[in-house]
Amino acid sequence: MRASIATVLISGLAALAAAGCGGQSDSTPLACLEGTGAYLTALRDAPGAVKVGEEAAISECLAANQTAGDLSTVGVALVEAATRLNAEARAQPGGEASLELGYLVGAAERGAADTEGIHSDLLRRLAVAARFAPDRDPLSRNFRQAYREGFDAGHEHG
Repeated sequence: MRASIATVLISGLAALAAAGCGGQSDSTPLACLEGTGAYLTALRDAPGAVKVGEEAAISECLAANQTAGDLSTVGVALVEAATRLNAEARAQPGGEASLELGYLVGAAERGAADTEGIHSDLLRRLAVAARFAPDRDPLSRNFRQAYREGFDAGHEHG
């Protein structure tokens, strides 16, 4: 009789843990771990609803209790996406890449807002990649305007 009560209690505690503490809402969605291409493809929908792998908002890719491995995987993909978009945006200031780049950074900031600072280094690296300008030349007004439009959309909906 004691064994069956213990089994029931352990099963119940396991179910509670999965539902609440450290459950699915605190983990990184699988689509977020698919690499740079998944983010670049999703960002084509900016400033509208952007879903990585048609399942997760970019902000959801920065989970509150994210494992170090997942944080590294997501971080590398986001910084690589920002680096590529920055190069495209500098080549065509004010174009889609500027808007997508802003959306990416805004969505990442939204996702990191309630994660106790575990994403602060990632946000800093994203900002540097997004705002990179060779020889420290100022970014064009068209670049900044499209970037701001994307950032605002990403921060609000991303």
